[in-house]
Amino acid sequence: MAITDEPPVTPAVGGKGLQAGALGLVGNVVIGLAAVAPAYSLAATLGYVVLAVGEKAPSMFVLAFIPMLLVAFAYKELSQDTPDCGTTFTWGVKAFGPWVGWIGGWGLAVSAIIVLANVAEIAAIYLFNFLGLDALAENVFAKVALGSFFILAMTALSARGIVVSERMQNVLIAIQFGVLIVVSIIALVRVFAGTAGAQAITPQLSWLWPSGLDLSSIAAAIILCVFIYWGWDACLAVGEETKDPGKTPGIAALITTVILVCTYVLVAYAIQSFAGFGDVGIGLNNAMNTDDVLTVLGEPVAGSLAASLLLLTVSVSALSSTQTTILPTARGTLSMAVYEAIPKRFAYVHPRYMTPAFGTIVMGLSALFFYLLLTILSENALADSIASLGLAVAFYYGITAFSCVWYFRRTLFESTRNLFFRGIFPFLGGTFMAVAFVISAKDMIQPDYGYTAFGSLGGVFVLGVGMLVLGIPLMLLCFAFGTKRFFRGETLNATTEVKVPDTF
Repeated sequence: MAITDEPPVTPAVGGKGLQAGALGLVGNVVIGLAAVAPAYSLAATLGYVVLAVGEKAPSMFVLAFIPMLLVAFAYKELSQDTPDCGTTFTWGVKAFGPWVGWIGGWGLAVSAIIVLANVAEIAAIYLFNFLGLDALAENVFAKVALGSFFILAMTALSARGIVVSERMQNVLIAIQFGVLIVVSIIALVRVFAGTAGAQAITPQLSWLWPSGLDLSSIAAAIILCVFIYWGWDACLAVGEETKDPGKTPGIAALITTVILVCTYVLVAYAIQSFAGFGDVGIGLNNAMNTDDVLTVLGEPVAGSLAASLLLLTVSVSALSSTQTTILPTARGTLSMAVYEAIPKRFAYVHPRYMTPAFGTIVMGLSALFFYLLLTILSENALADSIASLGLAVAFYYGITAFSCVWYFRRTLFESTRNLFFRGIFPFLGGTFMAVAFVISAKDMIQPDYGYTAFGSLGGVFVLGVGMLVLGIPLMLLCFAFGTKRFFRGETLNATTEVKVPDTF
């Protein structure tokens, strides 16, 4: 064996202690896709979209994609200027000051805590079903125990390093998209071959155009579709660990949203054309299928093996989202701590794994506590919490979009490109998120919305708005007992150089 005096190669370290240059474009896209959990999102949402708009469901995926794309332009422009893992927090501070930025960062954390509690349980339920252990899937103690294990396991894995996380996500994403695309193609081939059954209908291009729908139905469907796109911004939060952080994460965000809309439209076409819109059997208007039209169709499309694979796919989808939701949120708390917006303990980065270990553990434990608390209170409350997710998502996406417009306001008219990509597109995206927030809140406040109610207020509204409002006293506590330098604009403001190297 050759002997060399050269020191071992060590990973590059970024400005906050993270592993610089660990991810390429593909790895960044994978993390963004995994955070969305496309298989689970489709399984949980498509049936309700069909109930709202019938055969026009594919058009809703396209319509909902437009504001997501507009917001993605805001993320791209901001990340190119300020490639900071704090994302909404950092950009909100630079545009509107410390108070707006802090509460924007809290909105991102809230969405993560809510979704972590739910996807962990979904992963457990579908894994039990895949293994044929249906009784355990219905047993509260069994699914909570396995769901809690998943949260702790994914928290530990996230703390071990971004490279380990990416490698695992590569496998999980390959399973998800491989099964979804193959089953969809088989379904469409059988439809065109005439072997799908009497319930099948020929796909129509008109499904992509929302003609004949009233505004209320469109609004209800699009708000549902916001959920199935949420999470793509995870690729921006790991930007400091990506090669060329001023360019790659923004491109990854755009690629991720395009992949999602193409996949969703393909799957929607396959399911609608194969199942039809009957109210019996596998028909999409059969109320028994609404909660999960994806796995219901597995066996009719491609046999028992496909049915089992779809159960596994949804479980894998939820499990991958469990990890990739922890990643960006922990990095958000790292950024907040670096700029002294929250206790400095959150700025701790593990010297070996180069991850925000403390923030990762706190995020995982917070999600576990939220999960157990809502389960103890009521399983219906847990279900209502995921229904409230759209409020937190629309809230921090809106802040990000408007931050782009205001931060770049002095350069908007320097070129046509700036006007559209930094001004018009983000403004339209932010406006949509604001309108979606108001419409959602108005619907959710009704006591008959969801499964729970607190007096005359719907439980979904109380959970969604309550979690956001909880950020105000927490922010005031940070102001009262923190250094106050952040809230005076001394550690982070519009002219602050971000604490990351320019290139890796």
